[in-house]
Amino acid sequence: MTQTAAPVQPPVRVLVVEDDEGIAHPLRRGLTRCGYLVETVATGRAALSARPADVVLLDLGLPDMDGLEVCRRLREHSDAAVIVVTARDGEVDRVVALDDGADDYLVKPFGLEELKARIRAVLRRVRPTGPRYVVGVLSVDPRARQIWVRGGEISLTPKEFDILECLIAEPGRAISRHSLITRVWDENWYGPTRVLDVHIAALRRKLAIDGLIETLYGHGFRLVPSAAVAAASGD
Repeated sequence: MTQTAAPVQPPVRVLVVEDDEGIAHPLRRGLTRCGYLVETVATGRAALSARPADVVLLDLGLPDMDGLEVCRRLREHSDAAVIVVTARDGEVDRVVALDDGADDYLVKPFGLEELKARIRAVLRRVRPTGPRYVVGVLSVDPRARQIWVRGGEISLTPKEFDILECLIAEPGRAISRHSLITRVWDENWYGPTRVLDVHIAALRRKLAIDGLIETLYGHGFRLVPSAAVAAASGD
């Protein structure tokens, strides 16, 4: 059971479409060591029937069909990032591949570090959501500004979300009222601080997790991880 709110990112699934085992094996080994979940296939048909991936490393010279056709057909049903990995280094080949839906084009031979950089770059474009904070039944995606409780998405106002993000980024730590007002509203906020209590009350009501946001009288608030964990245990 998750008891902290360290940002977590789902593992990246990489599909290597390469019929040369002398190339496929080192790619699988190197990327696996870097934390990627790697599957390798040797034909275009196998690539089209493989489980969904985040990134496809696609050779163009496949034994059963042209890699460009594979790319076009992948684009019909998949939003995976496609990096063409091939010995074809002509400008026309690059242009056609990119026009057919490839996100990047890498010419063999290449180094693992360059490949990893290319993967990171395409993921930033096609998978823009960032890491989530997860505590028990509570999951928060700061970049997408989405929140889930028990798997269901919860709608928050912008200020409510900002307050929750401040609290979940430092679970268990006391956050002063002044700090929350400064970070959520403005460092020069001159309005009533009671506005914070109103938003906290609304946040508690919407999250519906008993004891999740604790009031520290005379100081501020803190998010209690054990409350979200206990809620998960009680489901």
